[in-house]
Amino acid sequence: MLVSILLITGSLGWFVSAIAGGGSSLILIPVVSLLLGTAAVPATITIGALFGNVERATIYWDKINWKVVRWEISGTLIGACWGAFTLTRLKIEWLSLLLAFFLICSALTYLFRKDGKIFPVRSWYFLPAGLFYSFLSGLIGSMGPILTPFYLSYGLEKEELLATQAMNRAILQVVKAIAYTVFGILTLPYLGYGILLGLAAFPGNWLGHLIVERISKKRFRQIVICFVLFSGVLLLYEQHAEALLR
Repeated sequence: MLVSILLITGSLGWFVSAIAGGGSSLILIPVVSLLLGTAAVPATITIGALFGNVERATIYWDKINWKVVRWEISGTLIGACWGAFTLTRLKIEWLSLLLAFFLICSALTYLFRKDGKIFPVRSWYFLPAGLFYSFLSGLIGSMGPILTPFYLSYGLEKEELLATQAMNRAILQVVKAIAYTVFGILTLPYLGYGILLGLAAFPGNWLGHLIVERISKKRFRQIVICFVLFSGVLLLYEQHAEALLR
């Protein structure tokens, strides 16, 4: 039963993330936390995301924006190790609130701008953005569509957005997996569950790819922004629910 749930959830998460421009972790993290415990989330999600992003980057290989990748990876290498190390020392609960407000404000800003850009973004912005994202990802396990507003404002559309994001995430997951192993966070059971999630990503990515091919750039962008807004609201709700339980 556990294996079946992980496989179904993994496929669903990656199918949704293909259409919405990322965010598979929003579906996977609650399920993994419920079934395996919160301690399993960072390592398990990382291994699953490694498989899923490598496959997606392969599908859209010719659409990757390597200029963005080069800038972002510079921050990723430092941030992922920093976040994984920090995970062994402390928890930063208020981060979810900060990220939720960023996502909501980004989505609302897009809705009120006619030029389709949330804020001006240059290629070098992805260095500090990659550092910040990878730090938080190393700390929490995955950060969902936090960088999506940057990709959209830079001008990436549909397959180019999915391809570039997937390539950056694949590199990030490799660094995190190594760091988690060094710091003793990645155990054999977590590795096995992560591989299950990763294998489930293949049909989800394939089905998502078929849908993305058939929708317009404008519609894809609208779906992505709606998902960013939903992500922010969901983070706020989860933070509120946790506060009530304390």
